[in-house]
Amino acid sequence: MNIKTGIIPIKPTFIGSKKEIDKKAICVFAATGFFLDQDTYFKEQKVLRPGFNYVVEKETIFSENNYFKWHYSPIERPFEQVVKEFATLFEAIINEQVGDKKVILPLSGGLDSRTQAAALYHLKKNVRSYSYEFENGLNETYFAQKVANVCQFPFEKWIIPQGYLWKDIEKIAAINQCYTEFTHPRQAAVLNKLAAMGDVFCLGHWGDVLFDDMKVDDYLSFDKQVDLMAKKVLKKGGLILGKKLWESWGIEGDFENYLKERIRNLLQEINIPQNANAQIRAFKSLYWAPRWTSINLSFFESIKPITLPYYDNRMCEFICSVPEKFLAGRQIQIAYLKMRNPALAKIAWQDHRPFNLYNYHLNKPPYNFPYRIFKKLDREFITKNKVVNNYENQFLGNENERNLSYWLFQNKDFQNFVDPKLTQEIFDNFKGKESLKYSHPVSTLLTLSLFMRIHNYEKV
Repeated sequence: MNIKTGIIPIKPTFIGSKKEIDKKAICVFAATGFFLDQDTYFKEQKVLRPGFNYVVEKETIFSENNYFKWHYSPIERPFEQVVKEFATLFEAIINEQVGDKKVILPLSGGLDSRTQAAALYHLKKNVRSYSYEFENGLNETYFAQKVANVCQFPFEKWIIPQGYLWKDIEKIAAINQCYTEFTHPRQAAVLNKLAAMGDVFCLGHWGDVLFDDMKVDDYLSFDKQVDLMAKKVLKKGGLILGKKLWESWGIEGDFENYLKERIRNLLQEINIPQNANAQIRAFKSLYWAPRWTSINLSFFESIKPITLPYYDNRMCEFICSVPEKFLAGRQIQIAYLKMRNPALAKIAWQDHRPFNLYNYHLNKPPYNFPYRIFKKLDREFITKNKVVNNYENQFLGNENERNLSYWLFQNKDFQNFVDPKLTQEIFDNFKGKESLKYSHPVSTLLTLSLFMRIHNYEKV
């Protein structure tokens, strides 16, 4: 059987059998939130690498060929030409991907979905859009509604209820097989509603990575790149859990050194010495996108087909040809929006509120002082007790704590896998004054508990 993996695969392709649990891989997962490179929960099972042609027979790889390797080969041309190239390519990809189907478009206050909205509107596609926010949460749908209004897209606003996870937790965990913290994707709360909206999703994932620089000097040394990525991949509190699991399972060596050495080796394989920004983007696209971002696409795909214009192989190839000076600061998407739909460009950019795409460069003192004062007062007196993070919605409060405790302390499969004393320590710290710091470790332990339940079901 011939298998060709995408440059950024939409979903993993597994090969090998599920036999022995890979505890080293799980420690990395605990620290970062995703499995690194080809790792899975099992030593004998691997994920096929991005950008490869494989010949596979009976769970064995007979041959493999790397048909695409990330590179930096900038073609010097005027910025206006680059924007036109992007517009032509982006709109062609979207047109091919969605055809004449009814499009379901998630909207946010960022640039990726706004750029999609501009293209879909220009192409006169049949679009229904939506956004959501937490119960007792911040107004996260404000800008999405404005984008939808400009494009005249029907728009749905949904409230994600507190503790939506628990009634369907095993079903939700099974969708992505616990390959990320399944507690985070809010679309899991509204899957049935989303299914009724249209025929195909048009998703904007990874545009923010491809169409921006990595905020480092182009000539950043390799060692400093390793140090940077070793910090970037870690979730808040992740290193604590990764170390504790490593020690609890009696794995030889030092976990932090092990993780850093793996990152060093993977960065070395990429080998783009001309530009640190291009190399770091390649690292993220090779390891972060397929093993973190793509895994949660399974929630959308469980109800309708999905399309991702930024994932398209041609878009990845295009990025390698663009000089970094044009990628920095989201310039291409901003210029495209101004060209294709000035009304969309006039809506405030969420990351630079209250400024829009024409004046966001004023988001600095003294121009932004009035808004900064307003936001400080808002945080202290109006939105202080609002739900901001997913863990607040899922884990805080008596009913949430009861359900969380059940899966952490009454699942015998999990107790036999992770030392209950370790689990109790993490849980106690979460309930103390450091709930944000320990929210990722708690969420990961919950994910591992559900993984053990699914794994033991499969063994029966």
